[in-house]
Amino acid sequence: MKLVIVKDYQEMSRKAAELLAREVKNHPQTVLGLATGGTPVGMYRELVKLHQEEGIDFSQASSFNLDEYVGLSSAHPQSYRAYMQENLFRHINLPQEKTHVPAGDAKDLAKECARYEEAIREAGGIDIQVLGIGNNGHIGFNEPGSSAESTTRVVQLTQSTIEANARYFASVEEVPTQAVSMGIKTILGAKKVVLLASGEAKAEAVRLMLEGEPTADVPASLLQLHPDVIVIVDEAAASQLGVAAASSEDKR
Repeated sequence: MKLVIVKDYQEMSRKAAELLAREVKNHPQTVLGLATGGTPVGMYRELVKLHQEEGIDFSQASSFNLDEYVGLSSAHPQSYRAYMQENLFRHINLPQEKTHVPAGDAKDLAKECARYEEAIREAGGIDIQVLGIGNNGHIGFNEPGSSAESTTRVVQLTQSTIEANARYFASVEEVPTQAVSMGIKTILGAKKVVLLASGEAKAEAVRLMLEGEPTADVPASLLQLHPDVIVIVDEAAASQLGVAAASSEDKR
């Protein structure tokens, strides 16, 4: 893993957006793996700016999102399809038909999970996968205990994840308890992975990911098994890292 420590959330967002934009510029048909939640919002804002001001062209690219809540239609304001429309898709020229988000309201969820895996395979796999990290070390919605061999499936969300996501809903009772999520194996199948973390609340998870042994108890630590991972964190998220990790920081 390459560790990049930057000053703050804004710099993390900018650096991540520049990395993705460079990938698309060099390889116009890039298959992007995209994440939702609070962390990547700034990166999407920067990508929109790069598209509008520097003409970064997404017209030949495609995207696959990590996950979607079970039971929410794509039209639901708290669905991840709606999140992507609001924060990125409607602001850039990525063709709508090339944007993929699991159907959380599919009648046959097992069939939807298999279809999503097949769609990723047919696209040639994901070229660059963006991840956030949960306070408990989850990536996507792969909660602690998720197998390194897991593929896209329905997962049960932990109470801590439900409570963390309650800020997007009117009450914690409205937060779905399950999601369709890419599995660890699916994520590790991406050619390159970029993980973003910001804030002191993520510091312990970042430490366990980088300095602990690879274990299903901290799903993000399984990224140590991948040959090309860039971890971009701000100083607050890096605050628990040891001397060895801190010495490898990149503050450009």
